[in-house]
Amino acid sequence: MRRSSFVQQNSLDRRTPDSSMNPVTFIHITDTHIGPTADYSRHGFASEPALVRMTRAIESFPVRPDFVVHTGDIVTDPDPRSYERAARLLADLSVPIYFVNGNHDAAHYVHEYLTTGPRIDWQSDPGRLAYEFEVRGERFVVLDGRGPDEIDPHGILPAEQLERVREICRTPGPPITFFIHFPLFPLNSPWFDRNMLLLNGEELHAAFLPASGRIRGVFFGHVHQSMQMTRDGITYTSAPSTFAQFRVLPVREESLDNPSYPPGFNLVQCMPGYTIVQQHVVPRS
Repeated sequence: MRRSSFVQQNSLDRRTPDSSMNPVTFIHITDTHIGPTADYSRHGFASEPALVRMTRAIESFPVRPDFVVHTGDIVTDPDPRSYERAARLLADLSVPIYFVNGNHDAAHYVHEYLTTGPRIDWQSDPGRLAYEFEVRGERFVVLDGRGPDEIDPHGILPAEQLERVREICRTPGPPITFFIHFPLFPLNSPWFDRNMLLLNGEELHAAFLPASGRIRGVFFGHVHQSMQMTRDGITYTSAPSTFAQFRVLPVREESLDNPSYPPGFNLVQCMPGYTIVQQHVVPRS
């Protein structure tokens, strides 16, 4: 595996326990797009064999993470057969896994078919997937920006979740990490900016600002590419898809597919006062 890395630094609350000897570590995967059959393919690649290679790579990785987070589009079409296949494949991971609702997902099927690590749900509605969990004094929040079908593939965060974020960020507390499927801001890429954003991303970013000094990062998927954006001291990071990547460039392109870029995942280490994100790629065969 090859890797690249960047370091996010900010003024995280240093009153929290020193984790230098045992930092909270997680792996970020996204956009697995599992289908109803083993040979299902999309963007020119079969998604299931790629996920098998990815889980093996994570299991054999020299660093054992505290958990894995999947930032959405677990399947392509939200049907029971696809979620059953995804559940079997992801069961090979020996650490807790947390799921974000993508625009291709259905939260009620995620609740029904997939096993999530210990968490506190924000609501009892099976049609939503918003919750939080804690690992060694670090707070992690999963947001559900899945919108109505008529705005797909855009997303929108419901008002009640937005208000909950405002409350969390106004209240002093430990370092926080947020997960959502959609990018909040334009990516300076014509097709993506026209089709793929969280429509109230500016409002969500404004809700984060009171806690900017203790936000580890905001991690997202959807764009099938590794990207980093920093705004007002908050770093937004996407991971590559586990099987097929897009081109996200400031030009109009005939095709969004980027077949030369391999599958990958991000390793995130929550160090005292800063966060390390390293991208690792997995061979296609």
